[in-house]
Amino acid sequence: MSNRNNQANKAAARERIRAERERQKKKEKLRRQLVVAGALAGVLVVAGGAGFLVMKANEPKGWEAAKEAKPVAPANTQGKNGTEILIGDKNAKETLEVFEDIRCPSCASFEQSTGEALLKDIKDGRYQVRFTMYTFIDDSPAGGEGSKNALSALGAALNVSPEAFLKYKTALYSTKYHPEEQVDTYGKDAELLKVASAVPELKNNKAFETAVKKGTYDRWAMDMTALFGRKGVRGTPTFMHGDKKLTIPQVPQQQMTQQQYNQLAQTNFKKMIDQEFGPAKGSGKPDPGKDGSKDEDGSNGIREGEKDPSGTR
Repeated sequence: MSNRNNQANKAAARERIRAERERQKKKEKLRRQLVVAGALAGVLVVAGGAGFLVMKANEPKGWEAAKEAKPVAPANTQGKNGTEILIGDKNAKETLEVFEDIRCPSCASFEQSTGEALLKDIKDGRYQVRFTMYTFIDDSPAGGEGSKNALSALGAALNVSPEAFLKYKTALYSTKYHPEEQVDTYGKDAELLKVASAVPELKNNKAFETAVKKGTYDRWAMDMTALFGRKGVRGTPTFMHGDKKLTIPQVPQQQMTQQQYNQLAQTNFKKMIDQEFGPAKGSGKPDPGKDGSKDEDGSNGIREGEKDPSGTR
């Protein structure tokens, strides 16, 4: 091999080595750029994720979120956001207002002993009843969300029919299903659906079941909850005629059977109603309502043009 060829081969080898080193340098530089870019992207993702989590953490949840949901009022309601539940003969001249909380033990006692008499008066067209359902027991030391959850389910029942609403309310208050005040049984949809199976209009009613599970009327329940204190009423059960609060005579505290207690409770309720609205038709007693007279405070059911804090009639 000539000296010239040998020099040429060495030069070629040095060029190949130099080219390989340049290629490696570029490859390493690209790798470092990718590492930095990846790290930066990771920081941005973490920061973005943290911001998203903070935002989600600050969003209202549960029943607080229900306040912000789109209003959906059940059928068979009136007034602002459908918070007026008025049931009975539209031709009835008078309106009795009933304030209740589904978890209220006193309300359950009234419904179990006297609810039948109230329903009979509605059926007979003696008066209409405006139901205002409160949920204050959820915010009491007992805690929970059974009052609101049950009220939302009652909205689903009312959407079916007024009759379904009344029957479902009766079942929720019944001795068979109504829990102790401290037990939040109605906070579970499954329990509400179990009670609903006792109501023919609601049993196997898929639309009703879906509304309960999805909380379709949760916002409506919160709008009803906002009525707390309407007409100054902050306890349940309460009965009003116009602006007049009615009082049921107390059942004497003495030993008696449940049947005897129920009979006395119904008798006392009828006394209160007769005194306020006059004797029922067919009682043989004069009905002061027929001559157009009003109550001693001048009221005649819900007064025309009457305004509630909620903005409803």
